[in-house]
Amino acid sequence: MRVLLTTDWNPTSVNGVVTSVNNLKSGLEARGHQVRVLTLSNTSHSYIDEDYYYMGSSNARIIYPGLRVRTTLSHPIVKEVLKWNPDIVHSNCEFSTFYPAMKVAHQLHVPLVHTYHTVYEDYTHYFCPSARLGRFAVQHFSKFIAGITDCVITPTEKVKQLLLDYHVTQKLVVIPTGISCSKFHKKISTEERNAKRKALGIPSGNLVLLFVGRLSKEKNCEELLRFMSVLRDKPVTLLIVGDGPYGDELRKEAASLNLSENVIFTGMISPDEVSEYYQLGDLFTNASTSETQGLTYIEAISSGLPLLCRADSCLDGVVYENENGWEYHSEDEFMEKICLCLEQPELLASFRKRSLEIGEDFSVPVFARKVEELYLDLIGDNT
Repeated sequence: MRVLLTTDWNPTSVNGVVTSVNNLKSGLEARGHQVRVLTLSNTSHSYIDEDYYYMGSSNARIIYPGLRVRTTLSHPIVKEVLKWNPDIVHSNCEFSTFYPAMKVAHQLHVPLVHTYHTVYEDYTHYFCPSARLGRFAVQHFSKFIAGITDCVITPTEKVKQLLLDYHVTQKLVVIPTGISCSKFHKKISTEERNAKRKALGIPSGNLVLLFVGRLSKEKNCEELLRFMSVLRDKPVTLLIVGDGPYGDELRKEAASLNLSENVIFTGMISPDEVSEYYQLGDLFTNASTSETQGLTYIEAISSGLPLLCRADSCLDGVVYENENGWEYHSEDEFMEKICLCLEQPELLASFRKRSLEIGEDFSVPVFARKVEELYLDLIGDNT
């Protein structure tokens, strides 16, 4: 099969959509398929580089940090895509590259698949002061996009139910995004782990709560800082790995709560180094309810980390209560689990083993096989 993947996010960006597209590309290629990606250039210049078609774009960070939009409606690079003659088109964003994806699919009479990666109603504060009006706009926009496609992939049942609530009638298929599990299975020695912790200023013997992700408002990291202010006198450290548009605000908040010795910000970390940082934690934590799937949760369990995360339906099949961690609904529940970990550290050892077992369900080969099966079904229906 010749598969065209489209995305508004340049491969150099760091987010879940980029991870999903890159992993799907490599997984499908391992199964013998040809895969190319239509995406946006980081400049106004359009070009082709091996398997990637880059369309010139301009900065649109006024709408959302890091966002870019294509510079022309009718783009000559699309003609090059049409010459390649893909058998199926798989869109991963609803804006700049969606129209070219639709155009290619319609002109070639091939199926158009779309993955709905983002719960946009959690992001309406970037462009709309009214949450009610924002949700109304998102509902109708999502229904419109879905109606153009032959099938919509959702990474979790949570997102599928959301689209059903939007009255989307198009075929919906749940396929969790896969990650490169082997990358997170690699272990560093105890000595190296202790040395890295010490270099970061983590006191020896402390329970390390680990957050990994983009620091944006919708991630709700303020909640974790509030919890840490209560835990200030406990041997607990919160290690925040990553950065983003809300990073400076969070650092100011941590300073105002006198958490300089309790909370450590690493800043932006190279994707190649992130797997090592997972090994510095004892317990992965996240307070977000805006995730469609939450790839960092999957990376955490693939690294053998237990989880303590705010309850959210995106965690179905990821967190198994009292097996590899917990979901919390309140501050009291969060504190109860932290105290349990401090009192019974051996509990985390059994949780780590279970996390590794669960993580295998989210591997790239499993992800690619499920998507391949969907492609073949749609191509069969289209002939």
